Amino acid sequence: LWAQGDFVAKGVLIIMLIMSASTWYIMIMKLIEQQKVYGQAKDANARFWTSKSVKDGVAALKTGTPFWYIADTGVKASEHHEGTMVEQIDKNSWVSMTVARSVEEIQSRLQGGLAVLATVGSTAPFVGLFGTVWGIYHALTAIGISGQASIDKVAGPVGEALIMTAIGLAVAVPAVMGYNWLVRRNKSASEKIRAFAADLHSVLLSGSRLADK
Repeated sequence: LWAQGDFVAKGVLIIMLIMSASTWYIMIMKLIEQQKVYGQAKDANARFWTSKSVKDGVAALKTGTPFWYIADTGVKASEHHEGTMVEQIDKNSWVSMTVARSVEEIQSRLQGGLAVLATVGSTAPFVGLFGTVWGIYHALTAIGISGQASIDKVAGPVGEALIMTAIGLAVAVPAVMGYNWLVRRNKSASEKIRAFAADLHSVLLSGSRLADK
């Protein structure tokens, strides 16, 4: 197929190869990222909530993790409220807004890369179909010029062109399955982050966790 294809056929093959490589790279990296979030959630529950104060809890968390970021921004919002331009906003609303914004940033980061999987899953079959149509057109044109329309002359070129559709499906199916799987795992990770943020918000404003009420 590569040896007999023109620049369009080779271009389609290269595009689908890039799509496939991007799909597997993103799936592996997102899986590693999600596993880290699960481990960090367990670590946060073990360290943060057993600390004597919120500041000690923030210090006990690993710097740079989503849970540390939410806790750090929440503590700073609760401490640096008076005497600033946001003083007109009551402390409860300001802390709520800050924690909610931090959670949204983390969730947006978790969604990164999933749009690529969705795009590959929806477009790869059509890219393969385009390669098939282009290959069949050129195969039939070559057969018409040669004047030989026997089955052995038609089956080979047309069969090679149909491989493009199969390659497109082979690229799209893992992308769609990986996207759905990672979205479900993202929901689970987001629930852990939201639960931590809700407990932090409660502690900052009332001094007790929601789970303790």
